[in-house]
Amino acid sequence: MFAKIYRPSRNVMQSGRAKTRVWLLDFDPATARRPDPLMGWTSSTDTNGQVRLKFDTKEAAIAYARKHGIAFQVTEKTEPMRREKSYAANFAPGRKEPWSH
Repeated sequence: MFAKIYRPSRNVMQSGRAKTRVWLLDFDPATARRPDPLMGWTSSTDTNGQVRLKFDTKEAAIAYARKHGIAFQVTEKTEPMRREKSYAANFAPGRKEPWSH
């Protein structure tokens, strides 16, 4: 059994950062998914793929995995650099790029 520990990224459809503060522990599926011969739906016999555990800190998630003997990989998320912009900078006299319509 192998698990991934990571912080989820924000929703690309919204600018908010909700649900990105927690750390998640997801299990990798042990068996491949196969289509059902009757209906064609994709299914698996491994139920660990449905388990997602939430932790407040990375250390708590790592401690849980070590306590239960779960092999894990921690993925750190890099925060993007935020640049301060203002609409008034478009009309500044010392603007580096020419203003054109």
